[in-house]
Amino acid sequence: MEYQRMYCPQIEMQLKCTTQRSRLGARHLSWTLERGPFLKLVNPKRFAPALLGVLLIPADPNQMLDLSEKRLISESRMYWQFATKLGTIEEGKASKTVHLPRTNLFDVEGLLKIMRTVDNWTR
Repeated sequence: MEYQRMYCPQIEMQLKCTTQRSRLGARHLSWTLERGPFLKLVNPKRFAPALLGVLLIPADPNQMLDLSEKRLISESRMYWQFATKLGTIEEGKASKTVHLPRTNLFDVEGLLKIMRTVDNWTR
């Protein structure tokens, strides 16, 4: 794919992994970040756009992957959000719960959406 303004757009992603299906709601996945990591993630001085990704995997490791020479099938899924859309954290708060939209599924179309957004990024 050729991008309009950039060659090889780059991103940084803070990736989390969980088996906690209770975090998945009808419209979003909830994730709580401690204050320090949250502030690093949303820092406006970042060179590359940052994202938070949360990988939701099965509780039983035997159900996670189907692997053969022909294919790799994962029973997991990852939701993401640009750090710029995670908001701010209140002064004195030790953590913040953020919401990753279920529409932001990290699949082929989701990755293309991320790369198009990065290509159009304005600083």
